[in-house]
Amino acid sequence: MNQLPPLPSPNPVRQKQGRKNRAEGKAFEERLDATFAYYTDKGYAQIDKTPEPFKIIKRLEQTRFIGCFIKRAQPDYKGTIKGGRSVIFEAKYTSGDRITQDRVSDAQCSYMNLASELGAKCYVIIGFHTNTVYRIPWSVWTDMKEVFGRKYVTEQDLKQYRVAESWNDLLLILD
Repeated sequence: MNQLPPLPSPNPVRQKQGRKNRAEGKAFEERLDATFAYYTDKGYAQIDKTPEPFKIIKRLEQTRFIGCFIKRAQPDYKGTIKGGRSVIFEAKYTSGDRITQDRVSDAQCSYMNLASELGAKCYVIIGFHTNTVYRIPWSVWTDMKEVFGRKYVTEQDLKQYRVAESWNDLLLILD
């Protein structure tokens, strides 16, 4: 039977930072989910979270198991805007002051490129630790080096793509 190698000793500082980053990323995703639910309720769009294909390999005790992702990641959200246009969003959150172009995987890039060629509106939604959100058109994201002179962006670079917020903290992503 194959044994997994022992895990390295935990670093408490990194563990704390990891928990903080996961909590902030989850809050960002929940904010997007609430926004898309609002659009659905109002009849403006139907945009759904793409589930990650996952397979349980072995069940352990109680709620623990060993598993793996069985397919390359697809963009995070897909849907249709009123009038029939497809829309696709890849959502990324960073607790840092910049986000690199390679945060979108090759598989996600391929999917977004094809969807864009077929006429879908494709965007990368970026959330920063400042609680500010930006909607970057896919064509700008893919041409990041030409547009911004480097393969990363900062909040300063993205000012024109800032997403407005409603009085109840929903994101006006489709406006």
